[in-house]
Amino acid sequence: MGRVNVTIRPAQTDDVEQLVVLWTDSLRRGSAEQRRSDVLQILAAAASTPDERVLVAEVDGTVAGVVHLQVTTLSPVNREPVVYAVAPHVHPQHRRHGVGTALMEAAVVFAEERQVALVGAAVVTASREANRFFARLSLGARATLRIASTQSVRHRLTVLRPERAGPHGSRQRDRILAARRVRRAERVS
Repeated sequence: MGRVNVTIRPAQTDDVEQLVVLWTDSLRRGSAEQRRSDVLQILAAAASTPDERVLVAEVDGTVAGVVHLQVTTLSPVNREPVVYAVAPHVHPQHRRHGVGTALMEAAVVFAEERQVALVGAAVVTASREANRFFARLSLGARATLRIASTQSVRHRLTVLRPERAGPHGSRQRDRILAARRVRRAERVS
């Protein structure tokens, strides 16, 4: 089967169930109700600003794909404007039929409307097919976002930190830092 007729339109609240399914790998872990609530909040936030859009791709009246578009900056440090295509996803049965291409064409139009010279995409690292698709569209890797739990990073920092010689050692320093963290947490509460 070749290319199909793809229609791009803004996502609506009626699409929530399909978006939860399409964004399964991108949404936070939680109950089905939490995930639906998250998608509703995403749709509401996108509807409240001209710098965000959630678009769905339809094939024969069925939601076949979705992308969240956002005008922002490359990073908090690099203020160059960019349109990020966040969590682009095409339903497996509609892949390789032009749905992803139609979603990215919509991202380019969105960028052109806002006179933004850069388009980026945020995709799951493990998705080999998606990463190849974006490479074919000339999107190269600009950065790698690495994430771990705070507890895990704290543990690794403790393990990797070289012990310091001296009369007070690292235990006293660790106690002082822990006390400071507790005081900061109490002030925030």
